[in-house]
Amino acid sequence: MSETPSNPTTTAPHLQDDRWRQAHLGRLLGHAMRRFDERVLHLMAGNEGVPLALANLASRDQISAAHVHITRHLALGGSRLTDLARAAGMSKQAMGDLVDQCTAWGLVQRENDPLDARARRVVFTPVGLAWLQAFKDAVAQAEAEFREAVGQDVATVVALGLEAYAA
Repeated sequence: MSETPSNPTTTAPHLQDDRWRQAHLGRLLGHAMRRFDERVLHLMAGNEGVPLALANLASRDQISAAHVHITRHLALGGSRLTDLARAAGMSKQAMGDLVDQCTAWGLVQRENDPLDARARRVVFTPVGLAWLQAFKDAVAQAEAEFREAVGQDVATVVALGLEAYAA
């Protein structure tokens, strides 16, 4: 004898209103981060300091927010792959794939680690440093656009709140 599946709204009436799944803080933060990163990449694509090949990749969505992890987390003096992956919250293998792509694009290169002859460091190339400057400029503009959209007071409260929450 087969049982008729129960209706979830009758077995769990407290879940009938499920609008919370689309509007909770984590989801809103995720949407905001994706929007911010997309805007930054769009601005970088139009930055005259970015080499044309990279600008074309960015404008065709070939460079993603994942690639920005390298831009965000690679120390100016270089980083070991494991440290870079840890800082970005990624696996070493996934970060290695991103580094390989960024190496092919001329943004970074691998070189011997001066502190450990067995290790390699990922460092920015001159093209990568131009990319980093374009990233800095785009972040500043995207933040200014955010402040304009929500107002200075709200932007300040959001920044302070996120800083406290992330600590």
